[in-house]
Amino acid sequence: MNGQNRPSYDPDWQARYRGTIRTPEQAVQLIKAGQRVFVGTGCAQPQALVSAMTARSGELAGLEIVHLLTLGVAPYAHRELTRNFRVNSFFIAENVRDLIQEGLGDYTPIFLSDIPRLFESGQLPLDVALIQVTPPDARGYCSLGISVDVVKSAAANASLVIAEINPRMPRTLGDSFLDVNDIDLLVPVDRPLIEYPQAEPNELTRQIGQYVAALVEDGATMELGIGRIPHAVLEYLKDKRELGIHTEMLTDAIVDMIEAGAITGSRKSLDRGKIVASFCMGTKKLYDCIDNNPLFSFRPTEYVNDPFIIGQQNNMVAVNVALEVDLTGQVCSDSLGSKFFSGIGGQVDFNRGAARAHGGKAIIALPSTAQDGSVSRIVSRLTPGAGVVTTRGDVHYVVTEYGVAYLHGKSVQDRSLALISIAHPDFREQLLKDAVEVKFVRPEMAAVGDKLMVGPQELRTTYVLDDGTQINFRPIHPTDEPRMKDLFYDLSQETLYYRFMQAMKHIPQKQLMDFVFVDHRTDVAIVGTVPEAHGEEIVAIGRYFLDPHTNRAEVAFTVRDRWQNRGIGSFLLKTLVTIARRNGISGFTAEVLKENKAMQTVFNNSGLKVHSHLAGGVYSFEMDFH
Repeated sequence: MNGQNRPSYDPDWQARYRGTIRTPEQAVQLIKAGQRVFVGTGCAQPQALVSAMTARSGELAGLEIVHLLTLGVAPYAHRELTRNFRVNSFFIAENVRDLIQEGLGDYTPIFLSDIPRLFESGQLPLDVALIQVTPPDARGYCSLGISVDVVKSAAANASLVIAEINPRMPRTLGDSFLDVNDIDLLVPVDRPLIEYPQAEPNELTRQIGQYVAALVEDGATMELGIGRIPHAVLEYLKDKRELGIHTEMLTDAIVDMIEAGAITGSRKSLDRGKIVASFCMGTKKLYDCIDNNPLFSFRPTEYVNDPFIIGQQNNMVAVNVALEVDLTGQVCSDSLGSKFFSGIGGQVDFNRGAARAHGGKAIIALPSTAQDGSVSRIVSRLTPGAGVVTTRGDVHYVVTEYGVAYLHGKSVQDRSLALISIAHPDFREQLLKDAVEVKFVRPEMAAVGDKLMVGPQELRTTYVLDDGTQINFRPIHPTDEPRMKDLFYDLSQETLYYRFMQAMKHIPQKQLMDFVFVDHRTDVAIVGTVPEAHGEEIVAIGRYFLDPHTNRAEVAFTVRDRWQNRGIGSFLLKTLVTIARRNGISGFTAEVLKENKAMQTVFNNSGLKVHSHLAGGVYSFEMDFH
């Protein structure tokens, strides 16, 4: 997959630039006490230079070490060296987390897209930049390789640039090159890059990945972060077609996606045909793939993370993770209470960019619990000290292993109910009590605590009408109450009379709640929807309710008048039969008015063993599955 005609590096580069070549120990002699030193990102950390600098700790009092994210060993981040080195991190990795949580290092919360401006404006002036690059080519250009991100800006703005020149660094293409004459000291090294094997998804993260992948359409452009959840999402995208990638970071999983043929970038609005990223963290498998590969375009953070650039990609899907979400939709991603854990990173950049993109989707994904299931990540109030990274006004989709909650433009009550429905079942009742107590939801909602859930994803299906219109069928959701209200008041009096067997001018709130709050086991409701500008419109609903004494379920359905006589009722019945059979139910019962010929025809033509009798103007149907 990588380039086969890789240009040779200038074989005489060491002779050509002899005057600027130093050993690591010689190079770091120019670092002075009290200076601010930038260290290259992630797997491109210049290890030899960092080790040499740390060895001079006794001479470098008051040194500030600035970095975005470092991996591998961070020898300067030891407690005994805090008088000499002060860590200042824009994103907290495991190797500096303890130091920062103990107050012995600093965390600077900032949008990733804003970091280059700190360097360029002089607000955070850099005295030294320690980076790692490829050897210069014949034209004198070195590639920043696997980490362009904020490194390019740091190199452009530091007073002194010291670079490890490593032939093992992949030569990435795009806006990823530095003129060797802009590097003050060249330090030849030949050592393997830091590798970051991707954690394998587990059953829980795969379920989240499946829900997220269901939101991704063919031709979408994706941003995916680090961790098990983004990796799991990619597993379920292999059957998609013509996907594009515009993301701050790549992992090994991208290689499998390319080999599966899912990624072409052919429908991207910008950088068509290119996989755009600013850095990568992976293994030699990934590094070999990106090496001199024209499919990849590595660009600086100020381009990749610019929300206005991101927003120009049609169907942009951004997937980011969180630590905690409260019932109003506030997202905490960088701290556990008052303990800083990670960082803002690119979450807000991509969330806002995807939200403003045509057809875009901004997704926050997280497991429903933490600490082996003892703590809910969906909470009524954020943990004291927790910071809000994505505000309640910015949040769109929230996904757990229990389903998808769409919050944008929703009331606090609808948000609360949607989030409770995708929380872990062990915590839903208490979350609902909390929501009632703080007046997020109406008091009468307290009675539906055991029915706040999202139906299984496998119950989703589609039906195409004769004219090509596609109806999407899914389990009813707690937040469908306003859609059900719209459906009810759009029905003709005749349809209402046939469905409820009485004249109805209005539907009580309690009855609406009974429609949308179901347990998806004994009480199952499936709605048929079509997309509208405001989201989706419910055009039909089918429902059954099990009588455990007979193991039969009473079935009924309603179709919006202008959608009747198009086969939707028959399809709904077949769908409900499939679900009921899967749940071990032996048959259906139904009550149908004598005048309701259409419904009688649906039942009689169902292919089931049907018995019926007429009494008092009402047909009683019994339908056997066996």
